[in-house]
Amino acid sequence: MVLASQMRAGMAIVLENQTYRVVGAEYHPGQGQMGGVTHARLQNVDTGTSREHNFRAELRLQDLPVERQSLEFLYADGDHCCFMNPGNYEQTEIASAVVGSRAAFLEPGMRLAVDFVSGRPVHVLFPGAIEVKIADTAPAAHQQADSAFKPAKLANGVEVMVPQFIKAGDMIRLDLETMK
Repeated sequence: MVLASQMRAGMAIVLENQTYRVVGAEYHPGQGQMGGVTHARLQNVDTGTSREHNFRAELRLQDLPVERQSLEFLYADGDHCCFMNPGNYEQTEIASAVVGSRAAFLEPGMRLAVDFVSGRPVHVLFPGAIEVKIADTAPAAHQQADSAFKPAKLANGVEVMVPQFIKAGDMIRLDLETMK
């Protein structure tokens, strides 16, 4: 059991007989006789739906152990991504919905941390920034202002905005949160 005020992102809890992964949690202490409140963003492990919920700080919640494993991406097949444990060569299929929109950035041989709850994968952790190759963009322009951006297509088909001096074939570091 864990107090709601101790809830942190990455934890797994049981609420109303459903298993949720805590995406984010913020504790707001109360003043005077008002108790504190924890505002949490939760994702249902079974359905993938998200919800926000406020908990009284002293509320006790059932927490589940989260096991983190480093897995190697092998291939994507339809709506599943296949990962392998490099230690014992055991393969695990993870639904593309669990991987999310970042599935386009998966490359064979890439090692990622995967969170498991009750033996089931619930979240794939990507690095903050990755290196990707520019497949196609307008020719580099050196005369324009530095703050001007142009569209570019990456090798995986994703379109991003890049500075004017970038040309096709260049490698860039891409922040996956902001896509910049």
